[in-house]
Amino acid sequence: MTKAKKESQKCSGNKKIMFAYGFIQLGSSFISALALAAIAFGFCSIKKESKLFNKCVSEVIEKGSSSSEAVRYCNGGK
Repeated sequence: MTKAKKESQKCSGNKKIMFAYGFIQLGSSFISALALAAIAFGFCSIKKESKLFNKCVSEVIEKGSSSSEAVRYCNGGK
């Protein structure tokens, strides 16, 4: 009788541990998904900034400057 009681208590403890493990696993997956979304939005802004920089360089080159002068100008140089 006592063996059956002890075995049921061990099983109950394992259920709690497995539930906690599953909850932690789910939480870490959610945090990873949020981090990946933040990285993706960061790449979108970099792409937009790159397009603006290329447009600036092409406009300065059309005015008669060399490529290196155009890059320096668009980077904030004089």
